[in-house]
Amino acid sequence: MTIVVLLGVLLLVIAGCVCVVWAARGGPRWVRVVATATIASGELVSRSGKRRSQGGGED
Repeated sequence: MTIVVLLGVLLLVIAGCVCVVWAARGGPRWVRVVATATIASGELVSRSGKRRSQGGGED
């Protein structure tokens, strides 16, 4: 079951990356929406990782 979930997540990540590249080349509107969501998700994950590495926030 875990493998199926991980494969699903991997497919979503790959599809998101494809949409980002396609949107950069002027794809249709739905591709630009998916690309924006993918970039925003990446920013959230990046910020989350930075907070953890800094000790979890303010005391």
